[in-house]
This record gives sequence, C-alpha cells and structure tokens, in this order.
Amino acid sequence: MGFQTEFNSVCKFKSEQELFELLEYGRGKMMKSGFRVFPTGQKVIAYTPDNQAIAIVKILASIAEINFQGEEVTQVEMELVRKLTEEEARIQTSLAHEMFFGERT
Repeated sequence: MGFQTEFNSVCKFKSEQELFELLEYGRGKMMKSGFRVFPTGQKVIAYTPDNQAIAIVKILASIAEINFQGEEVTQVEMELVRKLTEEEARIQTSLAHEMFFGERT
C-alpha cells in the first residue's frame, strides 16, 4: 500500500463518460485505481483516453480510499477552466507524448 504521485500537469481520463460530463456540465469527477496524489487547488491539463490534450481543469478534491470491494481507489473532483484551442491542444499533446505517454527507456 502506498501513494503514487501523478504528474503535475496531467489529468488523464480513462472513461469517455467522465470526460463528457466534465465538458458538458463544467464540473466532473473521475475514478483512478490505486492510491494517488493529485495537486488539489492547481490547474492541470486534461487528456482524453487516447492521450489527446483537451482542456485546462482545476483539481478541487482528491480522495483516496478503500472501496467496498476492498480495492484502493482515488476519486478526483474537478472543474473545467476552459477547453484548449486546436493549436494549444496539438502542442500539449505532442509535449505530453514526449514527456509522459511515449516510450519508456
């Protein structure tokens, strides 16, 4: 049991539904497996399940717990600051691929 620290600028969605709710309603949450630490109060870049930068979000809460099935999970609540422009999304996606999502050496 231990906490995994998330990248300071990455908030990657695994669920299209969670991402849709954030973009549609301006607030949302996502569930992550394991205990994780997200930068509560900070603005970060949100990524789609296929690693495309899409928006700037503010992390409102990060709650790590053991659920009823005995699994370690983290719930992250956030609000939409704004969607990225096409150019911003292209550049952020490219940088994130090189820094976070690309091949590991």
